[in-house]
Amino acid sequence: MQPYQIFYYQKKKKTNNRNATAKMTKVLLPENSKPPHIVVFPFPAQGHLLPLLDLTHQLCLRGVNVSVIVTPGNLTYLSPLLSAHPSSVTSVVFPFPPHPSLSPGVENVKDVGNSGNLPIMASLRQLRDPIIHWFRSHPNPPIALISDFFLGWTHDLCNQISIPRFAFFSISFFLVSVLHFCFENIDLIKSTDPIHLLDLPRAPIFKEEHLPSIVRRSLQTPSPDIETIKDFSKNLLSYGSVFNSSEILEDDYLEYVKQRMGHDRVFVIGPLCSIGSGLKSDSGSIDPSLLSWLDGSPNRSVLYVCFGSQKALTKDQCDALALGLEKSMTRFVWVVKKDPIPDRFEDRVSGRGLVVRGWVSQLAVLRHVAVGGFLSHCGWNSVLEGITSGAVVLGWPMEADQFVNARLLVEHLGIAVRVCEGGETVPDPVELGRVIAETMGEGGREVAACAEEIRQKTEAAVTETNGSSIEDLQRLVKEFGKV
Repeated sequence: MQPYQIFYYQKKKKTNNRNATAKMTKVLLPENSKPPHIVVFPFPAQGHLLPLLDLTHQLCLRGVNVSVIVTPGNLTYLSPLLSAHPSSVTSVVFPFPPHPSLSPGVENVKDVGNSGNLPIMASLRQLRDPIIHWFRSHPNPPIALISDFFLGWTHDLCNQISIPRFAFFSISFFLVSVLHFCFENIDLIKSTDPIHLLDLPRAPIFKEEHLPSIVRRSLQTPSPDIETIKDFSKNLLSYGSVFNSSEILEDDYLEYVKQRMGHDRVFVIGPLCSIGSGLKSDSGSIDPSLLSWLDGSPNRSVLYVCFGSQKALTKDQCDALALGLEKSMTRFVWVVKKDPIPDRFEDRVSGRGLVVRGWVSQLAVLRHVAVGGFLSHCGWNSVLEGITSGAVVLGWPMEADQFVNARLLVEHLGIAVRVCEGGETVPDPVELGRVIAETMGEGGREVAACAEEIRQKTEAAVTETNGSSIEDLQRLVKEFGKV
């Protein structure tokens, strides 16, 4: 299975993101030194792949040459990166290994939903030998690998080719702590509900149904795919770890993870969505009609509603959410995919609410001065975008890591409220409308103040002068010079 390399270019669009900071162009390596060459291996799911490409962008701005391992169906995601760094980024494209439970052409979790994680993880393990062959035949082989935490098997790969592996975590320290506890105490998890995670800071308690989906699947009847979950433990053995988080959000869990890893090669470089101008060529662009509507709305009056790229609501859930929004009398923007919106709903809320079908620049909308709330599934990327926008999060966790993230927002940081929970749950529209109205009104002032305080602190972490995330990003680049 031989890789092939593709180079192509894409014209970049200007960003109108009002909160975007200036693009970092400073190269930290000595002027006459040879740029380090590393290889990056993302996991093909939106919440994993996009932040790792954002990190790759920042490394390239600092003088690092990068080869990115992808499969053909995911090559399009590299377009902005290749456009921004045509001389320092190379795509290394391997055919996607087949899997009996995946239809031909499926190469990304967004095509099959959360249930596709395990078979895709299992498929990508088959790339081990082709990657080794590529590495050994390369005229300038990489000196290090950064790979997603869902690719724990790359730890053994790196041992075989004698380069250090850096695990990339597109999740919180809190979630890593929960996952590590669960996989170390799987027999306890199987026999106890709720589960007391006594070894962790704050000793959290979770119902089994609120544990991360990957843990819950490990409790099911064993299968070859479930065996891939054991690779997670290898992440803590990595030479280094990179987190898309911020010290201000979860310093206690940061220290816990550092203790478990036993070294200081832990690099906290988030939120990546706020470092520089970002990688997405169309980030910051808002459809003119939506922008005009937002411009005509009072400051902090609009609730943005979106549940990510994977989860579509059922008819009953859409009916309840629509009625709740209607009863709340709150201004809103609701982004839908294939969700069945009730008949005549848009007519009934005309002027006060907008239903947008298709893609929206979420970060740009959240950072518009009119937006004050974010009704979200609490996926980690959405969480970070909400936090860096100062929006109050109205959480409806459904699956995967979302219950853990919601706990962090509501109970630890105090910048969110729960409005519902569960992937199949149908909320009470009257209660939902009441909570929306209260949170977006006078009753939400305290939470809004906390959200703004956290926004300012996370913003300070990604500033050029003494920002903790910028310093860790620089420290990561310097680490490549030591290996």
